[in-house]
Amino acid sequence: MLPRPLGYHLMAHPAPATDIDMKPGTPRILASFYGLDSMDNAIRKADVLIEALSYIRRFRDRITVIKLGGSAMEDAGTLRATLQDVVFMETVGMRPVLVHGGGKPIDRAMAAAGLKPRKVQGRRYTDNETLAIVVRVLKELNTEIEAQIRELGGRAVGLSTGSLQSLFGERLLLQDEAGKALDLGRVGRVTRVDHALLSDFCAGGVVPVLPSLALDSDQGWLNINADTAAAAVAANLRAEKLVILTDTPGILLNRAEPGSLVRGLDAAGCRDLMARGIIDEGMIPKVEACLESLAAGVRQTHIIDGRLRHSLLLEIYTDYGVGTEIK
Repeated sequence: MLPRPLGYHLMAHPAPATDIDMKPGTPRILASFYGLDSMDNAIRKADVLIEALSYIRRFRDRITVIKLGGSAMEDAGTLRATLQDVVFMETVGMRPVLVHGGGKPIDRAMAAAGLKPRKVQGRRYTDNETLAIVVRVLKELNTEIEAQIRELGGRAVGLSTGSLQSLFGERLLLQDEAGKALDLGRVGRVTRVDHALLSDFCAGGVVPVLPSLALDSDQGWLNINADTAAAAVAANLRAEKLVILTDTPGILLNRAEPGSLVRGLDAAGCRDLMARGIIDEGMIPKVEACLESLAAGVRQTHIIDGRLRHSLLLEIYTDYGVGTEIK
C-alpha cells in the first residue's frame, strides 16, 4: 500500500476514463450487446482487478490477522460481506486469521440472566458467573463464524475447544492511580500463542477463527480483550498485517466529522494524538494494540470501519484504502 502521510485524508477513487463510445473501431455488436453503460462498468471492474493484482502478488502467503467485532458482527449482511472478503483473501493466496470478541451479545446474555456489566479501567469485570456467560457466547459466535465461512466456499476451523485452544495466558493485574491493586476477576492477558498450530492451518488454506479466550496454567478460562488478543496473535505469527474492524472510519481528528480521517500515522503521531486527547476512550486500546504489534515485527496495522461493505478488500487491495494505516 502506498505511504499515507499524517493528515492525508480519505478521498474517493476517480472514475477511470473510457472512450469506448468515441472509438470508431469499437465493434457495434459489443456496444449493442452490453450497452455503453454496461461496457463502461465492465471496464471499471477490470481496472479494479488490475489495481488489485500487485497487492495480490505482494501479500501472497503472508499472514493477516483480523480482529472482528462491533457492528461487523452485529449486522448479518455486514458480517457476511466481511467473511466474503476473508474467503477472497484466502482464495488469492493470503493467509487470514480471525480473532473475534462478542461485547454486545455478551451484554444481552448478561441482561437476560439479570446481571449488570461492570467495567474496571475499560475492561469487563469477570466473576465466575460472568465468565460462564462469556465463554458460552464466544463459543456460539465462533461456531457461527466458522459455519458461515464454509457456506461461502472457504475452509475454516474454530479454535474454541480445549484440544484446539491456541491462546494461553495469566490473570491481568492492574493498579489504580494510588498504586492499589485492582480486582478484575477472570480477566487475563495472553502469554503464549500456539504458533505451530496456527501456522499449519494457514499453510493448509484453512482460516483459523479464535475467540478472545485463553487458558491459564490450571486449564481455567480467562476473558481477554479482543484487541489485545489479536495483537498478541499478530506479534507471535510475525504477521504482515493486523487489521482492526471498528465502528468508525478510522482515527478521526474530529469525531463529528468523517472527513477528518487521518489516513496515515506512525508511532510518534499516535502518541501525539493520544497526548492531545484526540485518540481517547475505546480507540486507545486499539491504537495500543497496533503499536505493540509493530514493535514486535508486524509490518503494517490498519484501523478500518467494519460497517462499510467489503472494507477489508478496499483497504488491502486498493491504492488509497479506506481507513487509518499505522506503520
